[in-house]
Amino acid sequence: MTDRDGADADDVRRGRSAKDDVPQPGHDDRSLDDPDAGGAGTSDGDTSTESVTERDAPRYDALLAAQRGEGHLPARDEAYDEPDVHEHEGEHVDEVHPEHGHLEHEHEHAEHGHDDDPHEDLFHAHGATSVSADHGRGRRFAVLGIAVALVLAGVLLAVQFLAPIVGGLLESKDFEGPGSGSATVVVHQGDTGRAIGESLQQAGVVKTPEAFEKALAENPGDEIQPGTYVLPTQMKAADALSRLRSGEARDENTVTLREGLRATDVFAELSKATGVPVKDYVAASRKPAEIGLPAAAKGKVEGYLFPATYTFAPKATAAEQLKELVGQAVARYSALGVPAAKMQEIVTIASIVESEARLDADRPKVAAVIENRLRIRMPLQLDSTVSYGVGKRTITTTDADRKDDNPYNTYLHTGLPAGPIGNPGAASVQAALKPAEGKWLYFVTINPSTGETVFAETHDEHNANVRKFQAWCQANPGKC
Repeated sequence: MTDRDGADADDVRRGRSAKDDVPQPGHDDRSLDDPDAGGAGTSDGDTSTESVTERDAPRYDALLAAQRGEGHLPARDEAYDEPDVHEHEGEHVDEVHPEHGHLEHEHEHAEHGHDDDPHEDLFHAHGATSVSADHGRGRRFAVLGIAVALVLAGVLLAVQFLAPIVGGLLESKDFEGPGSGSATVVVHQGDTGRAIGESLQQAGVVKTPEAFEKALAENPGDEIQPGTYVLPTQMKAADALSRLRSGEARDENTVTLREGLRATDVFAELSKATGVPVKDYVAASRKPAEIGLPAAAKGKVEGYLFPATYTFAPKATAAEQLKELVGQAVARYSALGVPAAKMQEIVTIASIVESEARLDADRPKVAAVIENRLRIRMPLQLDSTVSYGVGKRTITTTDADRKDDNPYNTYLHTGLPAGPIGNPGAASVQAALKPAEGKWLYFVTINPSTGETVFAETHDEHNANVRKFQAWCQANPGKC
């Protein structure tokens, strides 16, 4: 800073204006340093030469106060009362250095790099702080708004996702009943409670399988029998269970096939129960693939129509019925332990046992006789196989019958007959699988009414037993 610059600053601080140094019309233009010039050019009452900074300071103060909410913001041209710079006691007045012609204090201030207008700095500093604070608050509000929006979006998504689940949990799993209309439901052999419940649900009878399972658990009782049932739709599960157990809803044909029946007998029983003509069963029996015959059967149904109680839908065809019987036979034989490779042999022996033995205790012994004769290649010589071959149903045979050359005549042919001679039950199959231990080669039923049968190891013992049988026949004419 030059001396002139320092003087300018000093003049501003003392209330002088730069125009005071410029010669004006009507003024003496002598140097300020001239003691005869008439003084320093300032006076207490002369405000025309007042510093711009000191004149505007009150306005800045008012602006600052207004920003802080402390006062009134004046208009641009509103006047301010000028404070007396000498009013306060102990006010510091900068001294002019006699050699440099400028303020010592102002020089120090400039040397430290401070701005020449502290009021302007204060104003700008306060304004910057206020704007920064406002910006920070705005950013916080924006972040808060985004967070609230995300939370609301999450709540909406959760409601949309959980509403069906909660509704499903609260919704009843059972109809109130009593139901209307009708639906047909088939209960298969071996169906579990769950399987029956699913069939009922698919038919529209019960609302859910769980409701039916709950009804079973809460109402113990008889097992539901396989068959076809007609029930109203939209029933209470407990009511549906009651009607299934009572049998009142059954809509089917039921037939019971006893052990030892021949295929022709089975066809007749089925036709009687269902109304399907016998010829339809004969025709269906000749289609092994359609009715599910195993390869071991060699295309013939004899021995594979398992004796049991069956139920058929009113419109079940002959093929459908025979398929169920064959399927039951294969399943039961497998469950009893019959090897697939020996199925035909075991079923054939079992069919002979079923035909010859009346009592369960005698079945393993009859099987033993068959095994003992086969082992030594002795002809079986069984009247039951001869009668089957000639199409008779008698317990005795004639000489002509025994001379008839057919694959089932075990008097003429060694070994087993060509195939089963009937449809055995489970007890006879078990006997064929596990014959009794014994050396018997002969047996005869000496009392056909009671089924009493005796066994012998020698031919002489056997002849004695045959005489007992002949005596019974003589005592009971027409029964042998």
